[in-house]
Amino acid sequence: MIYRRRGCFVCGPSLRTEGVLKGKKRNQRQRRELWSHRSTMLGILFVVFCMSLVIGLRGKTLGAKEAEYQQRIAALEVRLEQEEKRSEKLEEQRVYVQTKQYIEEVAKSKLGLVYPDEILLKPKP
Repeated sequence: MIYRRRGCFVCGPSLRTEGVLKGKKRNQRQRRELWSHRSTMLGILFVVFCMSLVIGLRGKTLGAKEAEYQQRIAALEVRLEQEEKRSEKLEEQRVYVQTKQYIEEVAKSKLGLVYPDEILLKPKP
């Protein structure tokens, strides 16, 4: 008997005797090997398909999130500009409050104070 090493990349090498498997048995074995290879390839194909499907769905959801974040960034930039303008106005108000003119206005309107040489006329109610 002469032994030959035969096999495939999936099943691995197998020892079988030459001349033992002939005719119908050889065809049955070849069909089984072919179907095992096909089922393996179908399994791998199925896994690759599922992975591509999941990656595609994730890509769409990430695209939606990116659009949402872009809108949020735009809104925050507008708000930042508004707050910077408000900050400038408050700084101007702070400088104005420290002037002599503001102090005189407050003293006259809220406290009713006048200069000694000034005459205040009030209408009768």
